[in-house]
Amino acid sequence: MQRRFFVLGSTGLLALPATLVRAAPAASTAAKTPQVWPHGAQVPGGVARLSLGPAATRPQARTEAGILLLVLGDPIEWTALAGIPLAAVPGKARIMVRAGDGAERPIDYTIGPKQYSEQRLKVAPGTVDLSPADQARYERERAHQATVIATFSEPAPQALQMRVPVPGRRSSSFGLRRVFNGQSRNPHSGMDIAAATGTPVLAPLPGRVIDTGDYFFNGGTVWIDHGGGLLTMYCHLSRIDVKAGDVVETGERLAAVGATGRVTGPHLHWGVMLNQAMVDPALFIAA
Repeated sequence: MQRRFFVLGSTGLLALPATLVRAAPAASTAAKTPQVWPHGAQVPGGVARLSLGPAATRPQARTEAGILLLVLGDPIEWTALAGIPLAAVPGKARIMVRAGDGAERPIDYTIGPKQYSEQRLKVAPGTVDLSPADQARYERERAHQATVIATFSEPAPQALQMRVPVPGRRSSSFGLRRVFNGQSRNPHSGMDIAAATGTPVLAPLPGRVIDTGDYFFNGGTVWIDHGGGLLTMYCHLSRIDVKAGDVVETGERLAAVGATGRVTGPHLHWGVMLNQAMVDPALFIAA
């Protein structure tokens, strides 16, 4: 929760002798604006931090498609966090806010452009051009994942600064457009962290495990619900140490790094989802 500071002024100041007037403090000593997480970034794959103003009770906010948004704050000021899909078109966007009395109002904001890099990879042909059996498996898994990502639970998380779930070099950035064997695919929707097989994967925030499994593209996978539509995903795992329904705390072991699913080597694919949009995990961590 951001602290608010109020400066009291007066129009009845007395004139002071020049010898008593002190120089203003140097800029380097000025108070710094406290950091907040996630950092705001109104671009595809970013997070819009939208002030809802004061209200006695927490307002409800939704996207125009009707997806609930995470709302944080207190009666002095509430803030809606809107995850912006990577596929969002730059330009005007809108959320709808409903007060405790049922009255609704729109809040408009602007999505700016962002250019992400491109990466070309060579992988086994069967992971790009799927066989009928693999295509059928993928379709079943996609339908199941749709029910997972629709999770919205209360209460909302109290703090949103995340710890990185595994140490290592970031081998592939969020938003990277990948070309597999010459065929363009969807942009990379998470952060890849290079680490040896077996490296422990730790929870970045408290939450509840809502899904585990072995999926065609993602391999060994764990999903955690942190509340308010904030979910995290961990893929390509060699081992899973939790099960659906488990409640975990920050720093608790979830799994181990691996090279399962469609990969070119061992690493953790870490995804962060907000209101059913995959957003940049870097916005939730300290630099």
